[in-house]
Amino acid sequence: MLFGKYVNQFYKKYAWFFVAGLLALLAVNYFQLFIPEIFGKIVDGISDGSILKDPSIINSMLWKIGFIALIMFSGRFAWRYAIFGIGVRVEADMRDMMFAHSEKLSETYYKKNKTGALMSLYTTDLFTIKEIFGRGTVMIIDFVFLGSMVLVKMFILNWILTLIVLGPALLLGFVFMRYGKKMEVKFKKVQKSHAEISDFTQENITGISVIKAFVREKGKADEFDSINENNYKKSIDYLKSYMSFNSFLMIILNLIVATFCAVGTYLIVGDKMGFTAGDLLAFVSYFNTLTWPMMAIGMIINLRSQAKASLKRVTELLDEEPEIKDNNNTAVEIGGKITFNHLNFHYPDDPELVLDDINFTINKGEIVGILGHTGCGKTTLVDLLLRMYNLDKNSILLDDTDIMDISVKKVRESIGYVPQDNFLFSDTVRNNIAFSNMNLLDEDIIKAAQLADVDENINGFSEGYATMVGERGVTLSGGQKQRISIARALIKNPPIMIFDDSVSAVDTKTEESILRNLRENRVGKTTIMVSHRISTVKNLDKIILLDEGKVVGIGNHDELLASSELYQKMVNLQSLEKEVN
Repeated sequence: MLFGKYVNQFYKKYAWFFVAGLLALLAVNYFQLFIPEIFGKIVDGISDGSILKDPSIINSMLWKIGFIALIMFSGRFAWRYAIFGIGVRVEADMRDMMFAHSEKLSETYYKKNKTGALMSLYTTDLFTIKEIFGRGTVMIIDFVFLGSMVLVKMFILNWILTLIVLGPALLLGFVFMRYGKKMEVKFKKVQKSHAEISDFTQENITGISVIKAFVREKGKADEFDSINENNYKKSIDYLKSYMSFNSFLMIILNLIVATFCAVGTYLIVGDKMGFTAGDLLAFVSYFNTLTWPMMAIGMIINLRSQAKASLKRVTELLDEEPEIKDNNNTAVEIGGKITFNHLNFHYPDDPELVLDDINFTINKGEIVGILGHTGCGKTTLVDLLLRMYNLDKNSILLDDTDIMDISVKKVRESIGYVPQDNFLFSDTVRNNIAFSNMNLLDEDIIKAAQLADVDENINGFSEGYATMVGERGVTLSGGQKQRISIARALIKNPPIMIFDDSVSAVDTKTEESILRNLRENRVGKTTIMVSHRISTVKNLDKIILLDEGKVVGIGNHDELLASSELYQKMVNLQSLEKEVN
């Protein structure tokens, strides 16, 4: 069995399945032990001629075998449904538990842990845990109960032959214990190498266009060969140990059979202890039945060692403490006023300040631009507004309330966000736009698409809003992805809207249309446009100019043009670029 704080609950939750499966399996084990006894009597009946004299004896025995077969069929169906079903249910419950917990973990965790390694937890490791609850449970029950019942039957039949079996069996038990520890270590190495393959494969499939563009197919294939070879060696080493033990087990079992067959034959020929040919046949059948519990203990030790390693990895994920948690949960109605109060910020794994003494206010209803070169801290500022990281007290205020005192859910529900990478899900265009609420009416979805100036494009698709979007929106152009992402945020109609460089892939005419729609439809609501393009922010109410993590200018286009040398330089450079293009 497998025990741990995240799996112990399932023994209680699925207790009735355990009980039903146990009773059905015990019934099968009990009744199947009558078959060797019946066959033994048939052989003895043929030997002494009693069956030939009275054929009804054989008919009676065949009816018994048929009745036992019916019980075994029904019982096996019942225990497989109950016990194997437990494994499937536990796997599903743990996957739900892991996914729910994964949603609470911060970006820092996902920067430290690669996607491939995390995916192996949801696949390989959960499969192993499922197996210990399913097959593992059957093995333990068979080892304890079937093994005990068989030994009793064998002992009643002939205690001398039973002792011949017990000696090597005890020796195997000792070997099993040593073997299990060794296999656990080897399996951990296999899991680690498997995670490395998953990491490498996921990363390179995602970046396949870059690999092709730089003609790096051969180099990446060689790297994969190296990682795959390492996985191959670890897996072969594990299998060698497993098969070596199985071979050793089969040799011991066959030696036991040869020994008690020789002794049994001596007892039959010498007419010792009333032992008959039918008894020997029954004893051989009992021993063949006993080989399964004997092998099962080896398999359960092996399976348990794998499951322990897998549960440890899953437990590490579930034990990971979410960094972003609610504190006071102050009740506040977020209207749209945002205050940055001498904000300083550095990433958890880097002491260098990314944002230094950020101090400004965005009033409710303003359309504000945050402008700056790549790497100046614009996206970090947005991440902090979305509570992706923890902050010092009163660093950011929403409607004069510390953002750290407002629930994470409340903050994020009050903000519409269009990310820089325009991530779309592998789903229909409609469902991507309605992502925040799948019950939205079609007319609301169309209106949001029109505001984002993408309705005409969508209607041009073969299936319109029912068109399936490829993984990460791969079937769409960059501009289409951006505008569908904008429509997805607009349909929330939140008090605060953030566009993180979200119109960079559209032409100037489309950009102007989107900005005009925003002004007309977001009156009285706060909108933040993060950009490095002057054309995006020049007509906004206010522009916050960032440089190297500091605010170096605040004002509208004309004010900054008159007061900021950096802004003047950006305007001149972008004007020149426009002329060249």
